[in-house]
Amino acid sequence: MSLILATPHTEAPAPALAPRELETLRHIAAGCTYLQAARQMGLSRHTVDAYLRRIRTKLNINTTAELTRLAIALGL
Repeated sequence: MSLILATPHTEAPAPALAPRELETLRHIAAGCTYLQAARQMGLSRHTVDAYLRRIRTKLNINTTAELTRLAIALGL
């Protein structure tokens, strides 16, 4: 499942997020640290960091707080 979003900084739809990116976003929105998310997903912390960098780039989001706010707004 992929998700197409409108970013908070633009009206245009953002690129779709990959399933692992969505899963990562869910963990961060639930309050997990990068390391906790990595352990729950069976990944390295660096892979989770890479997923979050890709999400930020795709959605033009700069902070973890913005990521969390978006995930909560989407019901993730």
